[in-house]
Amino acid sequence: MRSEQILNTVEMILKENLDVRAVTMGIDLLDCKTGNVDTTCKNIIKKIQRYSKTFVATCEKVSEKYSIPVVNKRISVTPISHVGAGFSADGFVKLAMALDKAATSVGVDLIGGFSANVEKGVSNADKALFESLPLALSKTKKVNSSINAGSTRYGINMDAVKTLGQTIKDIANMTAGNGGFGAAKFVIFCNQPGDNPFMAGAMHGLGEAEAVINCGVSGPGVIARAIERRIKAKGKNTPLGLHDLAEEIKLASFRVTRCGELIGREVAKTLGIPFGVVDLSLAPTPKVGDSIGEIIKLLGVDVIGAPGSTAIIAILNDAVKKGGAFASQCVGGLSGAFIPVMEDSELANAAKEGTLTIEKLEAMTSVCSVGFDMIPIPGYVDAETISALIADELAIGMINNKTTAARIIPVPGKKEGEMVSFGGLYGESVVMTVRNVGKSSRFINFAGKIPAPIHSLKN
Repeated sequence: MRSEQILNTVEMILKENLDVRAVTMGIDLLDCKTGNVDTTCKNIIKKIQRYSKTFVATCEKVSEKYSIPVVNKRISVTPISHVGAGFSADGFVKLAMALDKAATSVGVDLIGGFSANVEKGVSNADKALFESLPLALSKTKKVNSSINAGSTRYGINMDAVKTLGQTIKDIANMTAGNGGFGAAKFVIFCNQPGDNPFMAGAMHGLGEAEAVINCGVSGPGVIARAIERRIKAKGKNTPLGLHDLAEEIKLASFRVTRCGELIGREVAKTLGIPFGVVDLSLAPTPKVGDSIGEIIKLLGVDVIGAPGSTAIIAILNDAVKKGGAFASQCVGGLSGAFIPVMEDSELANAAKEGTLTIEKLEAMTSVCSVGFDMIPIPGYVDAETISALIADELAIGMINNKTTAARIIPVPGKKEGEMVSFGGLYGESVVMTVRNVGKSSRFINFAGKIPAPIHSLKN
């Protein structure tokens, strides 16, 4: 490495909020299942402790060695609907508590995989998991849940989407004392990847190795400062086009991804388990200077949500993928730009000012990673409207053959314009306006399925 590359990376760490956002250990739990829920819980705790007893310490040691912060250490597990098949809803609550106990005992920040795949149909095990969700997420601190309810291959399971709108309401109401925070730990997907290191959608998909290390990078601050420098360096007679700025994003993304790959591989090597993927996603935080929203404004709109915002997200998403893919041996997860309203101070401020609306966010999700992410809405919004918001988001993913998701938080007792805060990486935001509430009931009550698009027929 050339000396200027090393100095550039040091500058990124010290002044531009470069970090590895998440190192996530995936663990297969299928061999923990027995016919008895208590025995299964014991097996789950033992296996997680066996694989990850030195996980956090290893991440911290590698972080110190390379002076690159690792913000979150996490675990993802096999979708619990498979592990708990045959158990009742009460049994699934016990499984959630076992996961929470295991995560606490090994010191990780979060554990994901209290999940199910229902894009084609809902099994008895899936139904039991659905029923358990409000209690499971309200009684645990570290457990995160995700449901894959749609895919380009199979379409969208609207029976599940109808149920899940009410489930989100129930989760929020069960955690009303904390602003409905339980809903922030629950996300509904279309085309969910099985190797995503980011919460709340992390899980250890079927077909994965016994255990694996996946890594999620960050770096919105790095990208923003690179764009600033490029704009400042432009001479009076030197044209500067969007393609030039896209190239700058690619170069910065390359360096960010290299750091993530280095940390992830070193952790995996030390623990003696395989390295999986680097997720290239730009994950913002509420910290000033670590914002996707800031990048949107640097690329030429005066307020986030103005015409051009969607095109800018498309530029950013594409450039991040191109630069990161060249830097990593194996890319996976979500890989793109996140736009979580509560977790990004600039996006949250735009929501407060009214320049960023749910409708504009929906347009932007057609070209970014994930979708409706950390969006607080009024607690009075009915379950059918929430289901319809989810259906819109999943449809974007299904038709465009990309991952989309909805993490929507109905805040009990609060109306649009009021503030809600969860603290830490979860951030804060104004409660956003949902238009045409109560006008989608007939659509949702048809239920059934939205057929897969014609381009799903690839065999």
